[in-house]
Amino acid sequence: MPERDRLRGRVAVVAGATRGAGRGIAAGLAEAGATVVCTGRSSRDGDASIRSDYQRGECIEETAELVTELGGTGVALQVDHLDPEQVRGLAERLRTDYGHIDVLVNDIWGAEVLKGPPATWNTPVWQHDLDAGLRILRLAIDTHLITSHHLLPLLVDRPGGLLVEVTDGTAAFNADNYRISVYYDLAKVAVNRLAFSQGHELAPHGATAVAVTPGWLRSEMMLENFGVTESNWRDALDGAVEGHPVAPEGFADSESPRYVGRGVAALAADSSRMRWNQRSVSSADLAREYEFTDVDGTQPDSWSGTRTRPVT
Repeated sequence: MPERDRLRGRVAVVAGATRGAGRGIAAGLAEAGATVVCTGRSSRDGDASIRSDYQRGECIEETAELVTELGGTGVALQVDHLDPEQVRGLAERLRTDYGHIDVLVNDIWGAEVLKGPPATWNTPVWQHDLDAGLRILRLAIDTHLITSHHLLPLLVDRPGGLLVEVTDGTAAFNADNYRISVYYDLAKVAVNRLAFSQGHELAPHGATAVAVTPGWLRSEMMLENFGVTESNWRDALDGAVEGHPVAPEGFADSESPRYVGRGVAALAADSSRMRWNQRSVSSADLAREYEFTDVDGTQPDSWSGTRTRPVT
């Protein structure tokens, strides 16, 4: 883990912090003492009309409470990042409350349902639902652009800022592998490129942009699919959960959302983080560099299929 208090006094915004990698990143930053503003559509107390398409129980308030429990300061703000006016309002709120942000994490996604189950993957573009495909791109790319447009001025007003673009697959992997559908493939490649292009623009301001991908993530939705929890996730490999599918062998190399969170926290705490500018890395790459582990003490790497303890 990054040292406690390494990020005390730093302000991070995790856009898309409701669940999955976003919640894990907020938690990882909290372990290092950061103030974490957790944004997303699903709110316990806010406007129910803009809740995530998933219609799940997770909410940004839960994430903010977790941040505080782990040693940081959690703040929940409901925002639809596809709505420029709402994101403009977020920027004004942040400017009033903090004056500056040190870390911006663009983890907005929201297209897991639109992506479809495995049986629908590899559908040719001419057979794929056009409206659903274009909605995937809006949720995956437009949201990131809108958020960067309004929030990066708060990050570049002094040197040292960090922008993290969260995607699925490194640039190298995605360059050689077709991913699910034309729309999903384009979305994940584009987010890696966003880190590259924004890194070009941020560098003169002393700021850094990095694309980060988790491996096979044990998100709330993934665990639910296999009928397990984080405490007994290995049961999914044994087929011990009645009424649920047996997880493929590769699930043994999966990782908790906290793993990628610790990677982002390590980047934020690194005074030499600019060496990562414009790069595309996995949570496992960061774990090897910074020598942190997942919550179970291992260093999983589902991209290479290894699960090892760090060298001491």
